[in-house]
This record gives sequence, C-alpha cells and structure tokens, in this order.
Amino acid sequence: MNDRDGVFTVQELAGYLRMKPLTIYKHASTGRLPGFKVGSHWRFKRQTIDRWIQEQEKSGAKQTR
Repeated sequence: MNDRDGVFTVQELAGYLRMKPLTIYKHASTGRLPGFKVGSHWRFKRQTIDRWIQEQEKSGAKQTR
C-alpha cells in the first residue's frame, strides 16, 4: 500500500484483513467488500475499509447478543 494515497491492492488487503486473495476478489465482485476497479485491477481505500470493518463489528455485535 502506498501510505501517501492509502489505497490497497488485493494482495495488500488480503494481508491487512488476514484473508485469502480469492476471498477478497469474491467479496469485491459481489459488493460485500467496498472497492473499485482501475482497469481490470481491484483497489480499496484504507479509510473506506476501516469504516467497513467498524460496520461489520457493529452488525456482528448485534447478531451475537
């Protein structure tokens, strides 16, 4: 990830989220993970991903109560 622009590649995001790259591709293509394409390559803004993580934590907390 380039710290200056805060954008992850699939490989970088997979490491950040501790998920397999294939899972990142699947979630991005189905809209479960917020991202955008540059040509044929997926990119993910760190700020958006961090916000998504917080939303997942909140919805997970509601489901487990």
